[in-house]
Amino acid sequence: MRKKKWVIPFLENEEEYLVTDAKQLVFNKEVYLEIGMGMGDFITESACQHKDVFYLGLEKDETCVARAIKKAKEKELDNFKVLLADATNIEEIFNEHSVDLIYLHFSDPWPKKHHHKRRLTYMPFLSKYEKILKEDGALIYKTDNESFFNDSLEYFEQSNFKLIDINRNYYVEGEPMTAYQAKFVAEGKPIFYAKYKLG
Repeated sequence: MRKKKWVIPFLENEEEYLVTDAKQLVFNKEVYLEIGMGMGDFITESACQHKDVFYLGLEKDETCVARAIKKAKEKELDNFKVLLADATNIEEIFNEHSVDLIYLHFSDPWPKKHHHKRRLTYMPFLSKYEKILKEDGALIYKTDNESFFNDSLEYFEQSNFKLIDINRNYYVEGEPMTAYQAKFVAEGKPIFYAKYKLG
C-alpha cells in the first residue's frame, strides 16, 4: 500500500492505541491477536462486538496501522491496541504464554517455492506462535488460496497444533470480515478455514 503523507505525523503523535511492546501491557481479559491485520476491518469490528475480549493487531505496514487506528477512534474502542511490527520478531514482543487466540487472515501466500519460508504458517513461525500462546491456546487460519491452504495443513501437521475444525467454504452470517474476505465473498469465491488448538 502506498504511504500517504499524513501517516507518519499521525503515528508519531498517536498515544492511545499504538504500542511498541506487548510485554508492557496488563490484561484482565482474554487476549486475541491478529497477525497481519491489514486496515483493521475485522479486528476493530470484533473489538466492538466483544467487549469481554482484548484485541491486539500486529501489522508492519504503517499506512494500514494508521487506518486501523482511525477506525478504532471512530468506534471509541477501549479493548484494542496496535503493534507496528513484523511477525518475524513476535516472540520478542510478547511474553510467553500470554495470548489466548491468534488469527492469521489472508496472509501473503508467497506462491514461489523458494519463498515458502516467508509464509506465516511455515514451521518456524508456528514454533514462535507456540511460545506466545497459552497452553490451551488456539489459532484460526483463513485464506482464499487453496494451494496455500493445503500446504499449510501439512505444516501444521508437523507442529504441536491439533486440527479441531476445517471448512473449505467458510461463511458465518454477521461475523466481522477483513476487507479481503468481504471482497472474496462478494465475488462468490470460497474461503478456506481451519482452527487449531495446542496440545
